[in-house]
Amino acid sequence: MRIDVKKTYKLYIGGAFPRSESGRVYEINDAEGNFLANPSLASRKDLRDSVVSARNAFGGWSGATEYNRGQVLYRVAELMEGRTFQFAEEIAALEGVNFKNAKSQVEAAIDCWVWYAGWCDKIASVSGSTNSVSGPFYNFTVPESLGVVGIFAGQQSALLGLVAGLAPVLTGGNTAVVIASEKYPLPAITLSEVLATSDVPAGVVNILTGSSAELAPWLGSHMDIDGIDLSGLSKKEEAEVRLAGVENLKRIFRFNDSNSLARVQAFMENKTVWHPIGV
Repeated sequence: MRIDVKKTYKLYIGGAFPRSESGRVYEINDAEGNFLANPSLASRKDLRDSVVSARNAFGGWSGATEYNRGQVLYRVAELMEGRTFQFAEEIAALEGVNFKNAKSQVEAAIDCWVWYAGWCDKIASVSGSTNSVSGPFYNFTVPESLGVVGIFAGQQSALLGLVAGLAPVLTGGNTAVVIASEKYPLPAITLSEVLATSDVPAGVVNILTGSSAELAPWLGSHMDIDGIDLSGLSKKEEAEVRLAGVENLKRIFRFNDSNSLARVQAFMENKTVWHPIGV
């Protein structure tokens, strides 16, 4: 009789798949209460390592052309398409929905990637402007990447909540530290395998599994995090993160929709440039 080869669920930091430095794991069950897996329980040290990795990758990713970023994100959607069955199986087991509904969620997540990929080389046209000034000057406003963004993936869905938070952050040229859904972490780990085999550079995306309540205060107070999407947190945890993020004036937002240009613009800075008109 053949014994199944069980998958070992690890973190995704800097393009690699380490176990938590603490060695901790936690148990998750399927919708019927049966044991399903032991994903890693990320620690504060894992979070710090992720932020360092994201910061190191920021220059290369934000410096890439918008067209190139769009191609890279579209490639992620292509690879996800090839893993539709695996994603749908994980969602069905975790959420207790039938396979058809799980597959629909995967398709919605893939479409979300494609939607944001298309915005990569258009965001500057929509958010930028040429401003009227009184004097011999040109005045331009252009959007630029914010930096490292922390994301608490939406808890209501195993995959779509994650993609809806991550894709717009990458579209704007930022790098990300993602705290996966604590209850539904498996699709996040499978997505990290997709990212590792795509053209997304190492360190641009870092995915941690574990306790949102444990990691939220440290992410909120980390001085090298520039913005936070806290859509996946409870109201109590949100208040703690907002208070912790005051010291370095983090941009902190909560969103309710999946496809929204506002999710890209929230984590970009508008830079205004003055240039004299030549004689």
